[in-house]
Amino acid sequence: MAGLYLVPTPIGNLEDITVRALSVLKEVDLILAEDTRQTGKLLKHFSIDKPLKSFHQHNEHKQVEKVVELLEEGQTLALVSDAGTPGISDPGFLLVRECVAHDIDVQTLPGATAFVPALVNSGLPCDRFLFEGFLPHKKGRQTRLTKLAEEERTIVFYESPHRLVKTLKQLSEYFGSDRKAAVCRELTKIHEETKRGSLHELHDYYDSKGVKGEIVVVVEGLGRKS
Repeated sequence: MAGLYLVPTPIGNLEDITVRALSVLKEVDLILAEDTRQTGKLLKHFSIDKPLKSFHQHNEHKQVEKVVELLEEGQTLALVSDAGTPGISDPGFLLVRECVAHDIDVQTLPGATAFVPALVNSGLPCDRFLFEGFLPHKKGRQTRLTKLAEEERTIVFYESPHRLVKTLKQLSEYFGSDRKAAVCRELTKIHEETKRGSLHELHDYYDSKGVKGEIVVVVEGLGRKS
């Protein structure tokens, strides 16, 4: 079993963790966690007692070499993010790249991730899509929006609640106010919500209502009709 395991964790509902994920977390020597407190709660819920080591976007460049050394010594490690699949808008890529360079076995378990259920539930075409993740906050944002406005595939974004209204307004300006979209909020949680409509309608809705929680925005591609 030696090597690195990338283990998806629930994005909300704890029942979404797989049997295999639990088995791996119980058997590894060490768990690398984006937030040890958050992962600690998950492990406690499933009665798993394993050592945790912090591994997040602010320290991954410094930690990668040390982690590779542990793996080369024969230890088995799991990498988890706060929620979802490591490497998808979360730490993971740098470590996987180094493991590949050092011929260390890497296995990624299938499991929870936010953009797939949001895409399928949006009601927009999902046979061809572009996962964009988070838009640049400042530098390069306008250039990226201008380019994406011509994208023919369905586009999937991640967004924070305090930037959602601004982003919907900008998407409306660059893509056209009548472009169809869906905002998926708090997926798998008690207050899960999917709101569908034009970018203009969605902007007005959340501008007046306010918004909380984790968010995925799905936007129709140019010229595509659901």
